[in-house]
Order: sequence, then structure tokens, then C-alpha cells
Amino acid sequence: MSHKILSRRTVLGATGLVVGGLLLDGGAAHGQTWSARRPATPDEAWAKLREGNRRWAADAAIHPHQDLARRTEVAQKQDPYAVVVSCIDSRVGPELIFDAGVGDLFSVRSAAQTIDSLVSGAIEYGPVEVGTPLIVVLGHQRCGAVTAAAHALSEGATLPGDLQRIVEALRPAYKSARGDVDKMIKLHTTRTVAELKDDKLLAPRVARRRLKIVGAYYSLDTGLVTRLV
Repeated sequence: MSHKILSRRTVLGATGLVVGGLLLDGGAAHGQTWSARRPATPDEAWAKLREGNRRWAADAAIHPHQDLARRTEVAQKQDPYAVVVSCIDSRVGPELIFDAGVGDLFSVRSAAQTIDSLVSGAIEYGPVEVGTPLIVVLGHQRCGAVTAAAHALSEGATLPGDLQRIVEALRPAYKSARGDVDKMIKLHTTRTVAELKDDKLLAPRVARRRLKIVGAYYSLDTGLVTRLV
């Protein structure tokens, strides 16, 4: 082995390597990022989510924080930088579409990201107990729950069991969107953001700028997340 090659490896191991704008360490092949610093502000947290989503959409995911070292690091304590409130849809896993890993996100999932008192409590946990600075309410293209609700409402049908509760939660968006499913998804997302901003535990944190609540929309076609509010 030449001295030149040895020196290069030594430098990379000590200082990291910039690849495509990402600073990676010697363990990058295993999905570890060089900087593990948790975003401290809402804007930093949103920027980190956007960066991860752009990697995902470009088929350039690095799968950070998905190895034994990370599992060991967070085994005793977690400190996620965002709460993502999303649909149960199998194509919209937050850690996947934001290219995040273990200990990075609180994921709160329900059909069409509808909320009730139990879901609200789950959303409150991160900001109140851990100081998580960002909540993202994420709607998505071709949401099956919204489509089913729109069909039921247009036909005047009642869905079985607790499925009807989902329909009722989506009724205001249905009326405003006049049955347009994609508009329903986006309107319901923004309505949910407004509801969370009025939450008695979250509102004071929003007022003090310690927390930001944003609404976003995920395209199944492109893989990109765009901000709505």
C-alpha cells in the first residue's frame, strides 16, 4: 500500500468526505451521517426533512441512523427533531420518504391523518415532553381513506364500524372541496394544522416560537413533499 493511499484514508477517517453536498464519515456506507447534531429550531428541523426527502425523491437515500451504533446510542434516551402526522398508507412511511432513521422522528399515523383526543395526545408528547421543535401534518396524493370518504358522502352511505368516524372527520373538507378528492386532502391537511395550532398545550409553544406546525403534501408520483402552510 502506498503512502499516498494511506494518507488519503487517514484524512477521510479524521475529517469526513463531502459527497454530493453531504458530509459523510468512514461509516457512511452503513448509513451513518457525519453530523448527528439534532436540529435545534423549527426551521432547522424542516430543512433537514426537506433534504432527506429530496434524497429520497432523487433515488439517492443514504439511510442514516439505521445501524447497530445508532440503535445503541438511542436505547436509553430518544430526542427526535420532528413529529410527522401522516396517513396509515403503506406508501407513506415517514422515515422512508424523509430518509431518516431510528430516533429521528415521532411518527403518528391514522387514516387520512385524522385526529381525535388520543391522537392529539400522541402528537403533544414530543413537543411537551421532549421539546421537539416541529410538527408536520402530511397529506398525500390518492389517499384511499379520503377517496372512500368522498364516495360515501356523495352516495349518502354509512360505512361500517368506526370507519364512519373517519368519514365524519373528513366531511368539512368534502363540503369545502365540493367532492374533489385532491382538494379534500389538502384542505383537510390545512384544517388539521389550524386545529393543532389551537391545541392548549401546543399553542403557547407556537407563540413563543419554540414550535412550528406546518402542513405538507406528498406526491406518490414524484416522491416529493411540498409545503402547504
